[in-house]
Amino acid sequence: MANLRSVQKALEKVGHAATITSDPADVARAERVILPGVGASADALAAVRTQGLEGPLKDFIASGKPFLGICLGLQMLYDWSYEDGEHRGLGVLPGKVVRFEVPAELKVPHMGWNQVRFVHRPPIFEGIEEGAYFYFVHSYHVVNDDPSVIATETDYGGPFCSSVWRGNLFATQFHPEKSQTAGLRVLKNFAELPLG
Repeated sequence: MANLRSVQKALEKVGHAATITSDPADVARAERVILPGVGASADALAAVRTQGLEGPLKDFIASGKPFLGICLGLQMLYDWSYEDGEHRGLGVLPGKVVRFEVPAELKVPHMGWNQVRFVHRPPIFEGIEEGAYFYFVHSYHVVNDDPSVIATETDYGGPFCSSVWRGNLFATQFHPEKSQTAGLRVLKNFAELPLG
């Protein structure tokens, strides 16, 4: 359910090793965790639960150590997803995941390069300019019950939340591993955050 190797290679490019794992014990021992994902949320959530990762992921986030969700890894953090039905998310952030409702001239999925506008500037965006472009591929977006977690917004038929930040938790709707210089900077910044 994830673009694991792409994220691993991007981290290696900025000088940081990463281990791909589905072992709950590895998650518990990790210094930092990245939860990437592509595909349907129901399948991804089922895989997380089948592999016994829901508790370890929540415990890791609660530990204060750096956590980064990417694309579906952002969406899974919410209470509910309405992709192909109604599915219970991990419940780490309050809110829901809904399908884009955009004007007829815009296509869904939202695919390609788009800009981010800062609402709050988390440390993973150190050195990133206002209006920087990142690469998106998604048909659904998050709706936050707590707007204080919104880090960036992006316009696609109206503004939507394109990244969040709460303490040690960071998550992006865009794919930093596919976003060239700006995306690599985000991953490097994350990999070099001090451990909480």
